Amino acid sequence: MTTDDLSGTGLLLARLGRIGRRLRQADRAHPWALDATVVGLVFLIFCLPDVVDGGAVDGDAPREFRVLFTGLPVAEILALQAGLVLPLLWRRRKPLMAFGAVAGVFVLQWSLQVALRADVALFITLYSLALHGRLRHLPWACGVAAGAMGLVAVRVSAAMPVWDALFFLLATTTAAVALGLMVRIRRAQLAGLRDRAARLEIERDQRSRLATATERTRVAREMHDIVGHNLAVIITLADAGAYAADIAPARGKETLLMIGDTGRQALSELRRVLGVLREESDGLKNEPELSPQPGIADIDALCAGIRTAGPEVVYRTSGDMDVLDSGVQLTVYRIVQEALTNTLKHAGAATRVDLEIAAQDTQLTLRVRDTGSSGPTGPPNEEGHGLVGMRERAALYRGTVSAGPVPGGGWSVEATLDLTPRGSAG
Repeated sequence: MTTDDLSGTGLLLARLGRIGRRLRQADRAHPWALDATVVGLVFLIFCLPDVVDGGAVDGDAPREFRVLFTGLPVAEILALQAGLVLPLLWRRRKPLMAFGAVAGVFVLQWSLQVALRADVALFITLYSLALHGRLRHLPWACGVAAGAMGLVAVRVSAAMPVWDALFFLLATTTAAVALGLMVRIRRAQLAGLRDRAARLEIERDQRSRLATATERTRVAREMHDIVGHNLAVIITLADAGAYAADIAPARGKETLLMIGDTGRQALSELRRVLGVLREESDGLKNEPELSPQPGIADIDALCAGIRTAGPEVVYRTSGDMDVLDSGVQLTVYRIVQEALTNTLKHAGAATRVDLEIAAQDTQLTLRVRDTGSSGPTGPPNEEGHGLVGMRERAALYRGTVSAGPVPGGGWSVEATLDLTPRGSAG
């Protein structure tokens, strides 16, 4: 087969598929139209010739058939045809009722030794019952159809052997049932595929929204840590500078320089976080100049910045910190940053902070404790976004964060992180 033949076959199949979709859409919009069309076609193809012939058997049929079956008045023919054809209007909505009505007229007709082409309606209703009806009704319908076929085989026994006639009739009945079941199974498979495709699309959208929400939460957490910490330092320095402006102008100038350095540091970190979200207008990823994420080695500079705002910070470490991976170090840095920021906001500048980080075997412990404030401050026990962010970061490493007042005054934050690799946990 050539390429042109394959392309022609593909176009034909595509055209047939479009026609099928249009027919299904029209059927959903006007469900009675298809049933009425089927009834009309059956009447034109199978009923009208019997009406024109007056019910006489075709002259080309064997003599035995012409002797067995004689013509009927047109009114009686139309009555029997109506009983066979009109129930087809309900073949999809009430398939069992339609089959029962047609089967009753079919048995009555053959009991009167009348042969009509409209008997094809019995096979149509049997097909519809296999396709649209309840499967538990199908064995009973097949039994009724087999009995009716037996009656027909007995009636034509003078013209042909009973078993030959019965074989032909039962084969036709089986074909009608098999065709209905095949179409039913095919439709069920297509419905299952469509449902699975819809579920996969929903799951894909959900995963996309979840990934977006996760990334948004991560960026918001980074922004909160960066902006919250640096703003707290800037506010404290600004208050100290305003106080020192009248008493020690040189100290006030030094404070303003510290505010500028802190602001530039905050701006640099914000650019680093937001740089990964930028894209060029031509759709290509922009490669921003990125600095490494902060780690435990940067905590010394963090403590120095806090000291410039007033608090006394004592920082100690134990254990090998250099072997910790970058994710753990970033988590520790951000927890320390948030804890010191909260101390600066709630305890003020006249406080002492003891910071201790200890790494032993598969666990890292972090403690931040301040001595409290000598004057009134904001409520230290409010659980805002900062404490929630610390707990979220610790949870990434199966850790916990606890915070609360300590005896004798002050506030304590303690965090533990599990350093066991995920592949070997448990």
